[in-house]
Amino acid sequence: MSAAGDDLHDRALAALQGLAIGDALGMPTQLMARARIAERFGTIDGFRDAAPEHPIAAGMPAGSVTDDTEQALLLAHALIDGAGVIDPEDFARRLAAWEDDMRARGSLDLLGPSTRAAVGAVLVGVPAEQAGRTGATNGAAMRVTPVGIAWPSTDLPALVTAVRDASRVSHDTGIAIAGASAIAAAVSAGLDGAGFDDAVTIAVAAARTGAELGTWVAGADVATRIEWAVGLGRDAAGDDGLVAFLDLVGTSLQTQESVPAAFGLLARAEGRGWDAALAGAAAGGDTDTIAAMAGAIGGAIGGTAAFPAEAIQTVVRINTLDLGPVVDGLLALRSR
Repeated sequence: MSAAGDDLHDRALAALQGLAIGDALGMPTQLMARARIAERFGTIDGFRDAAPEHPIAAGMPAGSVTDDTEQALLLAHALIDGAGVIDPEDFARRLAAWEDDMRARGSLDLLGPSTRAAVGAVLVGVPAEQAGRTGATNGAAMRVTPVGIAWPSTDLPALVTAVRDASRVSHDTGIAIAGASAIAAAVSAGLDGAGFDDAVTIAVAAARTGAELGTWVAGADVATRIEWAVGLGRDAAGDDGLVAFLDLVGTSLQTQESVPAAFGLLARAEGRGWDAALAGAAAGGDTDTIAAMAGAIGGAIGGTAAFPAEAIQTVVRINTLDLGPVVDGLLALRSR
């Protein structure tokens, strides 16, 4: 492999590692209010065990990933097995089997509301293009990183089409596709060597294209909110600035809040994936997804050097992650 190839592989690996690291950082704080997170954990500066009474992650050990990472890897394997083609019915079956396995493991971290309803509909014969027509939450964006690895940012129409194909089964709305397109495009741009500012420009363009696909549902424009959140993030100095940023942008599981929040936290951190993921984990609300998206983009931009070696080792060990073959398979699709 050439030096350029080595760098590409490092950035692709870091995108998946960053997703897993952000996910694990936000695992014990997900669904918690910001004040409650600070009260229980103080400053989030690394992985933490989940509380025994946590409604989803009860008792999970520090460094454990959640559905964000597991569904992203599920999508990665579907892409590789399908030579870059996502069959909606096959993907619905994979998601349903994953949820059954999670239940067997005693986990409460199952499919989100949009995905569960759509997968159930597909499995009883509803066409995929109908099943996902109301899903506007961030389930598509949280798992889309593999698409960003498998498609170059130099062909945004193809990348956004791939995002739509990967989202269709559960989130076939303009809002969800726009958010997922922004994350995938930023990851892909990072692999192509873009810095944070250029990655944002490409992400916004992808979000505008993605918003034209799928079913229209009422909601704020994702591309515009990303631009706004990036500006707010750059101006969010100190703790007071961060609180004001989070109060304005929002941290719910709605795509038009969580996706811009991830970009804004990266802007505040000047593109540093680790710092943005830590801030996302402490932000309250859908912390694991916000931190995972920020970590994936930060990893794609900064490579494996974007994260402490100990953090990478911990998340790989705790979750027995074998990401090398996944990266190889996705990059083989990218090189077509």
